[in-house]
Amino acid sequence: MFERVREAAGAVPVSPRVLPGWVRVLSIPAVGAAVVAGVWVTGAVLTEDGSVAMVLTGVWFATAGGLAVLAGLHWRRLAVPVIASWLLTSMAVGAFLLLTSTVDRVVDEDVVTVPSTSGSPSPTNAGEPTTGAATAKGPQVLSAGLFSAGAHPTRGRATLVEKPGGARALTLTQFETDPGPDLRVYLVPGDGSSARGALDLGALRGNKGDQQYDVPTDAPDGAVLIWCRAFSVAFGTAPLA
Repeated sequence: MFERVREAAGAVPVSPRVLPGWVRVLSIPAVGAAVVAGVWVTGAVLTEDGSVAMVLTGVWFATAGGLAVLAGLHWRRLAVPVIASWLLTSMAVGAFLLLTSTVDRVVDEDVVTVPSTSGSPSPTNAGEPTTGAATAKGPQVLSAGLFSAGAHPTRGRATLVEKPGGARALTLTQFETDPGPDLRVYLVPGDGSSARGALDLGALRGNKGDQQYDVPTDAPDGAVLIWCRAFSVAFGTAPLA
């Protein structure tokens, strides 16, 4: 079959060189790694425009497939491992992107609360913390802000809290956004309009529900950014004040 395709396409003659078995074996993880690396570069490195990133990722999938077919035509012993590795990796990555973009992850963590001086219910739990309303010995609200939508509808409150002893935490309460692949929680300088200079607090644990993240004491002031690292897209932003 490959011989007929090669002749029809006018491809270069099949190399008579015999490839060692270890080359065929190593070609499987090598192709898989190249496909994944290409998705990362086209989706997260080359651009910060989500639409452009998705187009570039699709072009990369097609280009990688074409290269796999050409390699199979030139070295027939590599045809099966190379093409199969490209196909399986592309399907796995595509399934991951589809699954993480359509299935909600709901969390309900115990987040640090700031008692009100009036004895009313915790403003952090109620989603309306008041800076300076904490008791002297308890946790204190340093800054807070409401989320606004970016590329996807996003709502809730982000609160930066200093716990007894000086440790800091970021709480997301009444939080909700769309599911997405490789979502991260960033602290960024400025108003959150850019991910440049971001401090990565870790993967977003759930696109719905209350959750908490540890924050270094030297973290930049500015805004909380929910960032899709796979496609360089801001899902939502909460300027802290």
